[in-house]
Amino acid sequence: MVTTDGICPWAVEPPENRRYHDEEWGVPVVDDVAILEKLCLEGFQSGLSWLTILRKRDAFRRAFRGFVPETVAAFGARDVERLLADASIVRHRGKIEATVANARAVREMHADGESLAALLWRHEPQVGGARAGSRAHRAPRALADLPASTPESTELSKELRRRGFRFVGPTTAYAAMQSLGVVNDHLARCPARARVESLRAALVRP
Repeated sequence: MVTTDGICPWAVEPPENRRYHDEEWGVPVVDDVAILEKLCLEGFQSGLSWLTILRKRDAFRRAFRGFVPETVAAFGARDVERLLADASIVRHRGKIEATVANARAVREMHADGESLAALLWRHEPQVGGARAGSRAHRAPRALADLPASTPESTELSKELRRRGFRFVGPTTAYAAMQSLGVVNDHLARCPARARVESLRAALVRP
């Protein structure tokens, strides 16, 4: 599918997808709260459409207190039951408990003087000495060119799980890398690609 204005086909409609594509997807992020939110929401998306998650995102933010790691890390059994009764979010016990576990993992990182952002960006594909199979700066021409996962996302997934994160398989990790700007997967003809690449070029990596 080729769109008339060149934007990524998945973003043509509905309006929520277009706004997300134009304003957020691929814009580089180095804030731990935003990264934790994205990892958790990508986990909730498993088996569902991203549009479903987008439409519930404000409710997720309210339910999980803005995804502040230290706040969510303190959630207990009563909070899990509260969330399971909240019809405004995806009520899946495993994913809710994973979000709490992920927040606790970030809290531990902070206590050790580490950041989730630094861990994420260590898995950015490198130009030049790129690992075999990486997609460093190769502009995709069609949706079929986009992989479900990469060597870098597989390594990121392993590292996250080693630290206690859940629902962060290689495919979920790659979706987060795409949306958080660790890779630029806007199609070659997409007007957003050059803007995102400029932001990536100016970014100070953590």
